[in-house]
Amino acid sequence: MKLIHVGLGNWGLDWEANALPPVGDDVERVAIVDAHEPTLARAQKKLKLPDAMCFADLDAAFAATEADLVLITAPMIAHVPLAIQAMEAGKHVLVEKPFAGTLAEAREAVAVAERTGRTLMVSQNYRFYPAPRTAAKIVADGSMGEPGSVHVDFRRWANDAEYEMSRHYQFPHPLLFDMAIHQYDLMRMVLGQEPVEVYAKDMSPSWSKFDEESEALLIVTFANGQILSYRGSWVSSGDPTHWAGEWRMEFSEGELSWTSRAGAEKAASGDVVTARHRGKKPVELPLVELPLLGRSMGLKQLVDSIEAGVEPESSGRQNLGTVALMEAAVRSAESGQAERVEAVD
Repeated sequence: MKLIHVGLGNWGLDWEANALPPVGDDVERVAIVDAHEPTLARAQKKLKLPDAMCFADLDAAFAATEADLVLITAPMIAHVPLAIQAMEAGKHVLVEKPFAGTLAEAREAVAVAERTGRTLMVSQNYRFYPAPRTAAKIVADGSMGEPGSVHVDFRRWANDAEYEMSRHYQFPHPLLFDMAIHQYDLMRMVLGQEPVEVYAKDMSPSWSKFDEESEALLIVTFANGQILSYRGSWVSSGDPTHWAGEWRMEFSEGELSWTSRAGAEKAASGDVVTARHRGKKPVELPLVELPLLGRSMGLKQLVDSIEAGVEPESSGRQNLGTVALMEAAVRSAESGQAERVEAVD
């Protein structure tokens, strides 16, 4: 499939270097688009592309280039407008997370996908790793008994750069939106349940350089009554977790602990799932195998889904529950009260 890539900032260039090449047999990038001229020029130079493949406007790229699919790695505020523009032009879409800043905006894009018959998928790349898929399998098959409480910890120190040198400090809700969106999606996938209520408390310690919250505590209640606690921090001096966080899951027959995404996206060496049946020693479990990892696997699944005429597992429609939890968490942090997570069915 021929792909147009929109948004060539640092993360977009990382897609070009690490996520697109493993899918090279299925996808050919035929154009890049970025409305910011210096960013476009930098990307063109780095990727060694001719002028005929570089555009400041998406419609101009459509007019000059045959394409099937648009990859959107622009800032979140542009996700839905660009996705709608692409789908109205007859293109399928893969959009970076967070899909949208509000559930209403996400629903608007999903409605366009349904009307135009185009496939809209969200790149929730953490779900395409062996450890969370293994944990989800254990929950689904009941091999450790009835599920109970879940505890998730995320710790990172991302506070060294000078304020003027890091756009991350200015991100809207850098923890509750930009980082915890990964864990929200994993919660839904691994537990196989939808969240119904969330209580969130956010803060920023005096040493934080972030404009908005750099730490948060959440209590999430799911449809089956399960309770999940989440502690996240961008300014923790503690031992850093892997990017997916440290998970402890209680069951009637024991405990499951797992972690994922140690660092480099092309390797799963940091993925570990350990089962401890009550009264027995912990045992490291064999992991579900995947042909590709992370963003590459998501893009591969999208291509396969389009060709088969089926909905990908992280479609825009399927991702609405993740956006709903994200939105409710911010409402709770602002109101100081537990907030209902809007149902999306």
